Amino acid sequence: MGGLAFLGLGTQPPSPDWGLMVSDGRTYILDQWWIATFPGLAIFVVVLAFNLIGDTLRDIFDPRQYK
Repeated sequence: MGGLAFLGLGTQPPSPDWGLMVSDGRTYILDQWWIATFPGLAIFVVVLAFNLIGDTLRDIFDPRQYK
């Protein structure tokens, strides 16, 4: 959803969204870099965590692993 909000296709401005925060922070990136950086890092950490959890669950529940 962060990518859609960044492109303007997700939630609208009254609703908080990491993609909107990154998109709005691009305007101030040279003076106040943290406005876009921290929501971007949050998106990165959440996506990485979901990928690692998914890989771990696949390894645990994959019946073909033990052949």
